[in-house]
Amino acid sequence: MLSVIGNLAILILTLVDSHLKTVMYFFCQIFSFLKISFTSACIPRFLYSISSGDRTITYNACVCQLFFTDLFGITEFFLLAAMSYSHYVATCKPLHYMTIMNHRVCKRLIFCCWMTTVLIMIPPFSLKPSLEFCDSNVLDRFFCDAKPVLKITCSDTQFMEKMVIICSALILIMTLVFIPLCPAMEKGIFLLFFPHDCVSITYGSCIFIYIKNSAKDEMEINKGVSILMTSISPMLNPFTYTP
Repeated sequence: MLSVIGNLAILILTLVDSHLKTVMYFFCQIFSFLKISFTSACIPRFLYSISSGDRTITYNACVCQLFFTDLFGITEFFLLAAMSYSHYVATCKPLHYMTIMNHRVCKRLIFCCWMTTVLIMIPPFSLKPSLEFCDSNVLDRFFCDAKPVLKITCSDTQFMEKMVIICSALILIMTLVFIPLCPAMEKGIFLLFFPHDCVSITYGSCIFIYIKNSAKDEMEINKGVSILMTSISPMLNPFTYTP
């Protein structure tokens, strides 16, 4: 509730307040929308399972949940990279900021974030229909995620696991490495871009869960880490961007 209400407040304020029609708040608006969407894709089902005791989910519903959590979650990473570039321009080239980061450029950056996410998701999701489940049908997680699904399938998941790791590494490299390459590093303002706890939790959680050992050797602690990624980080977002 804190996550949805807080991010929704940011979204509404940036839409209705004429003083918040700047590029910075436009990015915050999109980021809050992604946080609400990401949380809504996984948490309501989890709360329903707790309240009703019904912990079953169909395969199609599971794939649908997996698709939307990945879609909104991955887009967040690319949006953070775009926001970092905006901060760099504002800090290093303040007099040219409005020329470089006009609304047309911002909309193109947002469009590129969505399109890049879709292109990265196509390879692993194109292989999902080939999975077979002949043994266990119990996911060791409170929502559908790639690693738990691969853990219970009786198909050979070695290629799929490598695909997940490659895609995850590609996402992290394309977003996280983008900032150190920025000339702002030379001016000692790197910490300005990613100082926030919610960003650190998001990156740390994804690295821990996806850039590690085989899904067959998944550790129990992953469930706790997934709580940080899906609940704590979205909840901290309103406190981070509304000082």
